[in-house]
Amino acid sequence: MPIVTKDLDSAFLTAGANPGLEVWCIENQLLVPVSKSSHGKFYSGSAYIVLNAVFPKIGTPHYDIHYWLGNDTKKVDSGLASEKALELDAALGSCSVQYREIQGQESQKFLSYFKPCLIPIEGVFTSKQGNLNGEYQVRMYTCKGDYVVHVKEVPFQRASLNHEDIFILDTAPKIFLFSGCNSTIQERAKGLEVVQYLKDNKHGGKCEVATIEDGKFVGDIDVGEFWSLFGGYAPIPRESPSVQEPVAPSIKLFWINLQGKLRQTGSNAFSKEMLESDKCYMLDCDGEIFVWMGRQTLLTERRTATKAIEEYVRNEGRSNRTHLTFLSEGLESPIFRSFFANWPKTVEPRLYEEGREKVAAIFKHQGYDVKELPEEDNEPSIDCTGTTKVWRVDGDELFLLVVTEQTRLYSGDCYIVQYIFPGNGKDETLFYAWLGGRCVMEDKTAAISHMDTMINSARTSPVVAQIHEGKEPAQFFSILQRLIIFKGGNSPGYKKFIEEEGMVDETYNENRVALFRVQGTSPDNMQAIQVDQVSSSLNSSYCYILQTEESVFTWIGSLSSSRDHNLLDRMVELFNPTWLPVSVREGNEPDIFWDALGGKADYPKGKEIQGYTDDPHLFALKLTGGDFKVKEIYNYTQDDLVTEDVLLLDCQREIYVWIGLHSVIRSKQEALSLGLKFLEMDVLVEGLSLEVPIYVVSEGNEPPFFTRFFSWDHSKANVLGNSFERKLAILKGKSTSVEGHKRISLKAKSRDSTPVGYRSTPVTTNGRGPRGRSSSPVPSGASSDFRASGDRLLSSPSLVVKKLFEGSTADNSAEQTTPLSGSPSTELRSSNESESSTQDRNADDEKLLIYPYERLRMVSPNPATGIDLTRREAYLSNEEFREKFGMSKPAFYKLPKWKQNKLKMSLDLF
Repeated sequence: MPIVTKDLDSAFLTAGANPGLEVWCIENQLLVPVSKSSHGKFYSGSAYIVLNAVFPKIGTPHYDIHYWLGNDTKKVDSGLASEKALELDAALGSCSVQYREIQGQESQKFLSYFKPCLIPIEGVFTSKQGNLNGEYQVRMYTCKGDYVVHVKEVPFQRASLNHEDIFILDTAPKIFLFSGCNSTIQERAKGLEVVQYLKDNKHGGKCEVATIEDGKFVGDIDVGEFWSLFGGYAPIPRESPSVQEPVAPSIKLFWINLQGKLRQTGSNAFSKEMLESDKCYMLDCDGEIFVWMGRQTLLTERRTATKAIEEYVRNEGRSNRTHLTFLSEGLESPIFRSFFANWPKTVEPRLYEEGREKVAAIFKHQGYDVKELPEEDNEPSIDCTGTTKVWRVDGDELFLLVVTEQTRLYSGDCYIVQYIFPGNGKDETLFYAWLGGRCVMEDKTAAISHMDTMINSARTSPVVAQIHEGKEPAQFFSILQRLIIFKGGNSPGYKKFIEEEGMVDETYNENRVALFRVQGTSPDNMQAIQVDQVSSSLNSSYCYILQTEESVFTWIGSLSSSRDHNLLDRMVELFNPTWLPVSVREGNEPDIFWDALGGKADYPKGKEIQGYTDDPHLFALKLTGGDFKVKEIYNYTQDDLVTEDVLLLDCQREIYVWIGLHSVIRSKQEALSLGLKFLEMDVLVEGLSLEVPIYVVSEGNEPPFFTRFFSWDHSKANVLGNSFERKLAILKGKSTSVEGHKRISLKAKSRDSTPVGYRSTPVTTNGRGPRGRSSSPVPSGASSDFRASGDRLLSSPSLVVKKLFEGSTADNSAEQTTPLSGSPSTELRSSNESESSTQDRNADDEKLLIYPYERLRMVSPNPATGIDLTRREAYLSNEEFREKFGMSKPAFYKLPKWKQNKLKMSLDLF
């Protein structure tokens, strides 16, 4: 879009040159910059323009423009603010997203710029502010929100209080926090952040803080003082909950002509082809309105469209809660795109390359000699001096690989990798379940189940990850250092599958033709991947090793680097130091080379472009009554990792599921399932494969390759308890653990009671309500009998896995594992313990409520509530249990735990 300089405000000439926030206010119909010290101070009688510029490590800058309108803003200033937002967008090359923000209804993204809170001030902004002295004015606020807080001043009177919200009473000597009995722990914790803000900014850090609980009015001096300010205690009336049936929104698309008239062009079913680049459109989704502006529209046309939309909102009598978002062509949000059929979901590599060229041009303009932008930092984000063990999954068995075979994996197999490395003052453990690209489903399921059994038997809370061949994360390669992946497989499941399907066994044989692509970043991070032995498998960006019956060739692609050539030589030596390969450069291949590949054919010869990678995004995952909800947390920090939550960090090339100690998640296997559910959400996830690596991290055991995405402070782990207790301890200057609370491991939590949801009855400062949490049945261990044969470990029971972990940090140089065997006394004791636990479980199960199978499934339209989520099967009737599982409950509970989980997964009960 052409930009006319004379149409732009001079205040925008240098806008967006640096990352971070810039704020302007309209004063006497002129744009005035607001100093950084006054960011977050918004006057209800004024209008503001806020620009947030983000400069990612890779790619072009992102710009978000918000124009904020106070409740008392004049109409002329409101109109001017929307125009100035368009001018700012034009100054930035029409590559921003714009939002209208109304006081009290601000978007979460906007509020996240001003953490912990934004408290509007009465009056009008003036650039010549004076010092306001006089008597301290008592004010009362209500706080709403669990990630960002909406703070609103309310009348200082008892009638303002209710049982649902958080209230802050700010007096000169003391700040009171009143928690409604139906408020959540997280809302109370956020209220304390606002208290801290008021204490620091309005009291100079010198005032007392008191917390008041709804329903508690005796035996506490602070409580008596609080109610005396209202003239004495009186009950707060309870409001009858209003139940509103959800109404599906009617979605309409309008074209906005040059005269500002709206013409409807469709409803409920749309395609991208309906949007023309020389027009502006409005997509009305009831609660949210999107304005789409074509790339070829002029600034005057955009102004006309903006005025028409604002008039439409007024004439339709829309609530202030209706959000307006303005999008330029090419910058559509995932939510907007979701309303259109067949909208492309991936960023074109060409656009990414254009972005790299623009950034390079900026560096060159600043005087740097830039030949090519540097690639991403290849330094490993994990200590690579640890110890490694690798097991191959053979269905019900685990086969421990000797050291020489640990870095030789097969595409038809699954493996479990255990890595123990130095962490923050202690050894950390990381487990990978590596799933080969051609493995069978039986081995995939068994691998996850075996890994779950291992981590449940570990003395620590290890990090676990599920990874697929071809999508391995960088640190996996850093750990194994020199890796070769062969075609075919050795597991019985794979062999049986290819035999039943009548397929040729492609398992690597050194006497047959084989082609390997060589890749990597250094001699300590290089891989050889066996590919189909055909010419179309070649790529000019790589080097290859071609092994035939008579000789060995190394093929050097014309676009490969000297580093690639060095790795090629080292990889040949790793395969066989006695090989004397024939070196072939692309374009000079002999006929014998092409003959070995079945003849010459086309293959990719262009430069392989690295895809665009956005900065990480943090999401809160909510499980309520069977519903799976996701909420993005903008401008996240370590403080947003709330102990009651399950959070997901989307880094595009990998995702991390973080489990808070007080969250509802019981096992890491369940956390892996949540990660997969997230990847299936098309609205939020675009261009991400379902095979992207998924890590599961427990609170208090965060590895360095997770903490690198935060400004991490390890000392914050010293304050324990729920999020409210932690914030209160910090506010009152207590840095030690909260009295009466101990850190809860994930294993201990899995045996704890079923969480009772987020909203609760009155909660005291020690976290206890008027009623104790009901106890749930305790999942007992499975039978502990086991057998072993050579290197084959029959996975069953926790006792076997404990044996596997014995001496796990020792040298792995033994040629084979020591066969496991148990003494008769041990086996007898294990058997008796198993029988006893089964009898106890059967007695407990008789007391449980009975639910039909359809209500107990992981995804159910009418899920059963108040159950132990780790033992859904226990709530089936005996008849339906036998029908689904093909056995009785006592027989089921005598099975190894991993086999129980496997059966439950097949029935969608785990």
